[in-house]
Parts: sequence; C-alpha cells; structure tokens
Amino acid sequence: MNLFQSPLWHLVLCRLRLFYRQPAAVFWTYGFPLMMITALGLAFRGEQKVEILVDTVGPVSESILAQFRSDTRFVVKTVAESEWKRRLQVGKTDLVLHARADETPELWIEPRRAESRLAQQAVENVLLRAKAEVSHGAGGKAQEPEFPAHFLEEKGTRYIDFLLPGMIGMNLMGGGMWGVGFVLVDMRVRKLLKRFLATPMRQSDFLLSVMIARLFFAVFDMVFLVAFGYFAFGVASQGNPLTLILVMLVGGASFSGIGLLVASRAQTVESVSGLMNLVMLPMWIASGVFFSAERFPAEMQPIIQALPLTCLTHALRAVMLEGQGLTAVWPQLLILTLWGSVCFGVALKIFRWK
Repeated sequence: MNLFQSPLWHLVLCRLRLFYRQPAAVFWTYGFPLMMITALGLAFRGEQKVEILVDTVGPVSESILAQFRSDTRFVVKTVAESEWKRRLQVGKTDLVLHARADETPELWIEPRRAESRLAQQAVENVLLRAKAEVSHGAGGKAQEPEFPAHFLEEKGTRYIDFLLPGMIGMNLMGGGMWGVGFVLVDMRVRKLLKRFLATPMRQSDFLLSVMIARLFFAVFDMVFLVAFGYFAFGVASQGNPLTLILVMLVGGASFSGIGLLVASRAQTVESVSGLMNLVMLPMWIASGVFFSAERFPAEMQPIIQALPLTCLTHALRAVMLEGQGLTAVWPQLLILTLWGSVCFGVALKIFRWK
C-alpha cells in the first residue's frame, strides 16, 4: 500500500491540520519562546560592552575616581543620600559606594542579583589599586583593607517590597483581561449573547455591566494580596489606602477595557486565549514586574513607559513604597484611563453578538 494513501498518513495529516488551526497552540509552541528569547535577550544582552553601574554617595577620593575613569567598564554616577537605596533596590545600579569621612568606604549590594556580586569584586579591585597607589606614594607598604558588603534588608527596600506591587499589577491585568475577554467569548460560543441581543437593552449597558462586575471581584483579590504580603512578608503600604484603592480600580478598569476589545470579535475560546496572551506577554516581560524596565534599550523606553502595566506598576510602587499621593501618580492614571476609554470605545463599535 502507498504510504500517502494509508490511514496512518491521513490521520497524521488530520492532527497536523487541527494543530495549525488553533491559534493558541501555535502561539505557545512557536511565538512564546521567540518572544521570550527576544525580550530577555534585549534586557540582558551579553553581546554588548560589559557595563558595571556604580553609584557613589558622599566624598569619594580623587584617587578612587581616577581608577574608575581609567576602566571603561564602569559607569559611575553620584547620587543623593535619599536616592541610592531605591536605585539599588529596583536595579538602576549594581553597587553603591558609600564614602564616609575618615572611614573605609562601604559597599552596598543586592545579593540576589549576579550583576551586583560581580560589581562587588570589580569595585574591590579598584579600591585596592587606589589604596596601593596612595601607600606607594607615601613610601609605605600597602595593606589590603577589607571592604565589607552590606545588604538592604529593612522593610521597604527588599526585593519582595519591589516585587509585590508588580505582582498586584500583573494580577489586575490577568483578571481584567481573562475575567472579561474569556467570559464574553465563552458566552458567544454557547450562543448566550444571541439571547441578550433579543432583549430591549443597550449594548453599552451590557458591556459596562461585565466590566463593573469584574471590578468587584478585583477589589477582593487585591485586598487578599495586600493582606498576604503584609502578614507573610511584612510588606506594608506607606501611602493612603484610598489612593491605593483608586489606583487599583483605575488599573482594573483599564485592563477590562482592553480585554473587551480583544474579545469583541473572537469566535472561539482558543483564538481569544492566543490573542490575550499575545497582548499580555510583552507586558509580563517589559513592564518591570520582576526586574527594572530600564534594562531595555533607551530606544524602547518610550513604548515601554506607555504600556498600561508599566504605568500601573509605577503607580502602585509610588503609593505603596514611597507614600506618594495622587499628585505624583496622576500621569500614570491618565495613561491608564486613556487605554481603557479608547479600547472600550473601539470595542463598542466593532462588538459582535454572534
């Protein structure tokens, strides 16, 4: 029997065709790995020149600065006393050299990051060379000093403090999009939307009801996450609770509008799953949930900073970690409102009941 006429061959062809007709399966098999490799490759690009980001605080001696200038690997920036902890926490610098008068310089690192550990070794070598030059010029024998490394362990400066607002933002994104988009497409697949079409109601009322119902669930989800972070890890919000709730509601409404747009014409659960993952994946990676968004190239920053999840995580961290009010986060809230309003308006125009 000819192989191409055998039942086995036709069954294999059938399975292959079924696979390629499922957008979600194709996306997770081919699209997801490619996007992950591309995004993380840009964020942690190893082919570029090695850069060691060092912040200096206090009066650093000229001999130490000269050693840093002679090594092209170092990017040295002088920062204020009130800034360096936050910059180290969010990954804007690899190490902080805290100079104190008449004392050995203190090195502050983030031990959970490999870049910070490598920066510690490089900076210690610079300090040793500077010390050796001074001792040699004075005619004495250089003694190798110790440079103990200090870690940020107090509440508000730990990695978990940085991570929790990002996870809350990611949960609001997932809840808004899946809680609205998936529900609508499931209703379309089960022919329930056709029944609503026959009722005397406005389309806008129906779509708004889905979004508002999702926001009620989002409030309880966020209360649970904030309470869990407080009791399990001691992460306390420094800002006004009402401001925090407002930021969460605006973020949840924005992502509900985006989920509504994604689901406005999708005909199957598989297709809307693939579309929602395609929309959310870039924000998972680039919006600063797990590491600072500033790791991406400068050319990408305007786009990254305009993403709704980036705006939401920045606003949440400003309120929870820095105690900022509405006057500080209104730009992020404005962008989130624009995302939600525009997406809802477009979805209202193109929405299909069947």
